[in-house]
Amino acid sequence: MTSGVPEPAVHPRSLPDDRPVDALHVRPEPDGAVRLDPARAGWRYLAFETIAVAADRPRELGDPRREEAVVILGGGGLAITLDDGRSVRLPGRSSPFDALPWAIYLPPGRTARAAAEPADVGGTVQLAVATAPVGGRPSTAVDPIVIGPDDVAVEIRGAGNATRQINHIIAPSFPADRLEIVEVLTPSGNWSSWPPHKHDVDDMPDEAVLEEVYHYRFRRPEAWAIQRVYRADRSRDGIWEVRDGDVVIVPDGYHPFSAAHGDDAYYLNALAGDRRTMACSFDPDLDWVRATWDTLEPDPRVPLVGSVKAVATRG
Repeated sequence: MTSGVPEPAVHPRSLPDDRPVDALHVRPEPDGAVRLDPARAGWRYLAFETIAVAADRPRELGDPRREEAVVILGGGGLAITLDDGRSVRLPGRSSPFDALPWAIYLPPGRTARAAAEPADVGGTVQLAVATAPVGGRPSTAVDPIVIGPDDVAVEIRGAGNATRQINHIIAPSFPADRLEIVEVLTPSGNWSSWPPHKHDVDDMPDEAVLEEVYHYRFRRPEAWAIQRVYRADRSRDGIWEVRDGDVVIVPDGYHPFSAAHGDDAYYLNALAGDRRTMACSFDPDLDWVRATWDTLEPDPRVPLVGSVKAVATRG
């Protein structure tokens, strides 16, 4: 409720955001973690953090009022004890460049205890955790859901040096309420999130309001890439060198990414909105490029990880 007026079921646009562009680029804290709540991000729903879990320090998962998705980024796996006493194991992976993801979805009110199973003695398991308040969608799951590599749809998107791999972890068809999660692997020198797209107004079926973070990892931790966030009128136009562990907040506007020559790049996108969709609109000055992909072959380096039976798309 705001000033006695009920919140709409579907918001017509993203919240106004006039912060300086540097506020959108978040570096890890001294412990390597990044922590964002909706107030810091400047939007309605999405909270995001990265954490490192040691074998002797289990992590409590779940929230009474928020749905939660946990993705293993690397370092090993997790042994999870659910609140109903059941035990499940997520084998995990060494890094996003070694295997497809393992994840778990917890509906609001469901809790779990996660014990790390590091691949290296004395190491940690790195996790990405996204949460959002639920809006009462009747199709939302009531039980926790384990997501393994066989559940992840792999898409090869684009062509030429705009080819990238999309791993759909929590897609619009998943029985979550507001959360959606994908990860993107971009070969060295390639562009992704291309042509630039945005999702800050509700104009279905072409576009929906989606809050989004980009969280970056690299095959070489010393590597870097380029992220841009800009509005059509350039009232916001930020461009950053992004490094391993960084996060960029995308409150509105277009947001393309480019991997530097020689270094494969990864980012995890956590999103939240009122609709279960990833509908977006493309920068009209650059949308023409998609038509050229019909005459280009996909980059043969892709997929970087996982099955060669990935679905190829040009859009």
